[in-house]
This record gives sequence, C-alpha cells and structure tokens, in this order.
Amino acid sequence: MYCGDALELLPQLEDQSVHLLLTSPPFALQRPKVYGNKPQVEYVDWLLEFMRIAYDKLHPSGSLVLDLGGAYEQGVPVRSLYNFRLLVRLCDDIGYFLAQDFYWHNPSKLPSPIEWVNKRKIRAKDAVNTVWWLSKNPWPQADLSQVLTPYSERMKKLLRNPEKYYQPKERPSGHQISRAFAKDNGGALPSNLLSIPNSGSNDPYQRRCKALGLKPHPARFPAQLPEFFIRLLTKPNDLVLDIFAGSNTTGFVAEGLGRRWIAFELDAHFTATSALRFLPEEASGAWQEVYKDIYAGKTKNLSYLREPLFTAG
Repeated sequence: MYCGDALELLPQLEDQSVHLLLTSPPFALQRPKVYGNKPQVEYVDWLLEFMRIAYDKLHPSGSLVLDLGGAYEQGVPVRSLYNFRLLVRLCDDIGYFLAQDFYWHNPSKLPSPIEWVNKRKIRAKDAVNTVWWLSKNPWPQADLSQVLTPYSERMKKLLRNPEKYYQPKERPSGHQISRAFAKDNGGALPSNLLSIPNSGSNDPYQRRCKALGLKPHPARFPAQLPEFFIRLLTKPNDLVLDIFAGSNTTGFVAEGLGRRWIAFELDAHFTATSALRFLPEEASGAWQEVYKDIYAGKTKNLSYLREPLFTAG
C-alpha cells in the first residue's frame, strides 16, 4: 500500500499490468466529507484524469469496476446525473466498454437524504449504488462459475425430483425450458443486483481502531462487494488495484483470495489504520507501534515484524 496521490502513483505502474482496478472514489456529494470529495460541478472531469492514466495500466483483458453512490442536485429533490455522465465520457472520451451495469443494494442503509425522505416524505430512501463494470475490450476476462449463489429451497426440491415440478416446454415468453434446466451446476447464476448489507460494526478493523482510540474510515464498503468482482474478473496471482483505498478492504480481500494487490490512499491516517487489518491478534502489543510508524512514513524496516507489510510510496 502506498500513501500518496494516485495521479502521481498511477504513472509509475507498468503498462498493461493490472487485471482489475476496483475502487470506490469519494462520491460527488453536496457536503464535504472528512475523506475528501469534489463538488459535483468538478467531479466528472476530476475522476476522468485518473481513468485516462488507468486505461494504459489495464491488461488487455482487464476490467475497471467503479462503485458510485447516488446524489441529489443542490436544494431540489432532483437526482444528479453525474454517475451517468461519467459513464458516457469514460466510453466516449477514453475508449472503455461498458461490460455490464451492476447495482449494489444496501438493505441496511439509513434513510437519506433527510430533507426529502425523513422530513417532507416526498422521495424514497436512497439504498442503491451504481457499480459500472468497464473493460478495455469487449471480451474481458470473466468467469461466472466463481460467483455462483446458493440455490433456493424451491430449486433444491426441483433438482431432487425434476419431473414433479416442471416439464420441458416453451414458456409464454418464448423461452425454451429443456431438461438441462434441472442440472445441478453447484449454484445459481448471480444477477446484476447485489444485495449486500453494510451493517458490520464490530469487525476486526473497527475493533482494533477502537482499542487504540483511532478513528476508522467512515465510508467503507462491505468485503462481499470487492470479493464478488475479484472472484468474477480475476484468477489467482492476478494483480488487483484500488486507487482510492481508504481502509483497504480491497487489498485485504484480494490477499485472502490469493491475488496480488496494490493500493493507493492519500490520507496517512487511513493508510496507517488499514494496516490493522493485516496484523494477527497475537501481535496486539505491536498494533500501536505499527500505526505510529506507518503514519510517520517509517515503513522501510518494521523490525518488530517478520516482514514489512507496506512499502513506502
């Protein structure tokens, strides 16, 4: 993990070396956040700077996955189109292809925005993020068999006794349902609507931050989100990159799945606290020292660890 500006760090990567760039940039919100975010009028041009450089760094079969939260226009109950304008310009101006649009539904998200939902009650709560899966060519590396979902109880019954529950025939829609429909493929094909709650409040990262009296990153996505795309779009030992890493959920998940990873984060505090994800419980006596050294940039030789966890940027 490197602490620094991704605009300066991205050019240092080898061209065509990244198999998956997966990131959740600061959203184009109306109010400034502690982790930094650009106003809507500047947002699309700002983010395109990063994505132009990233295009050359992606492997020819590589993918770019962007998690973007929705937003409203200033002072009116009208949705901003920034995430759609960004998508069009990524394709038209730079040359990315939209492989597929995904939508992350967070069922545990609190009602917002307060003015239009809680007070006036004229809009439904915002609980879905757009997640754009883009690629350098129309045929990016992908394997749905790596992200199959558990069968429903109804499907399990059908697989046990297919003759009882359906007969091969043409449906009213025109679709042909053959006997192969009853084949057990190990799981169901996922949809492009990912329903993943983001309600974890006692995971190891937060517990360790709390134990040291440190403020955790306030805008983390759940591990299941990067896990889905890392499994879908990469193979073991492929390189995964997150250029707005925050607490480095992406890097932590990539490591657990046997992928190589690189992460960029501008804020030294968030870079240092992210190290707590990777430290074993039995090293709790060294957590504070690790945090202080990384925050201070002293990461060349963490002598109290077997191996340096981070390389200085």
